[in-house]
Amino acid sequence: MLSAMSKVKEEPVFLTEASKRLFSRIDFADTFATTNRSSSLQELGNAIFDRPPKWVKGLFKVRNRIVRYFGLKTTMPEDYHTEFEEGGYISFFKILHVLEDELVLGANDNHLDFRAIISKTQEPEFNIKVTTLVRFNNKTGRIYMALIAPFHRLVVKRMISQAWQPAS
Repeated sequence: MLSAMSKVKEEPVFLTEASKRLFSRIDFADTFATTNRSSSLQELGNAIFDRPPKWVKGLFKVRNRIVRYFGLKTTMPEDYHTEFEEGGYISFFKILHVLEDELVLGANDNHLDFRAIISKTQEPEFNIKVTTLVRFNNKTGRIYMALIAPFHRLVVKRMISQAWQPAS
């Protein structure tokens, strides 16, 4: 059986023409890829973001306890609903755009704006690209990202591995 880390690999930042227009400035970006030839964008989004492992849920609980003292968002917004449509949510990320081969999720806060882009490509393996884009809104955003960066890579790789399916 493959480990979570062999199901996912880091790649150069992958941006489609549509995703290049999401932010006028990008302060942090990365892309991780996995293999899945059969799932829809909705299924991929749910597999990656809606079913985090228990240890990831624990990290988010700790994060929320700490950041509330800095005025950052820790609760679901009033417009929260789980319909798979623009304006709906997958976990705590709002669905911003649904294109044929691309799903854009995001969250905006006073410290930073975040986008997660799931892209389906035609590559035979590692065809699913999950790109994180961050724009800092102030010094707090820079500090926040510096603090979570060590955890980000580990958490993202583990969550993306949940969408892996063997190439056929």
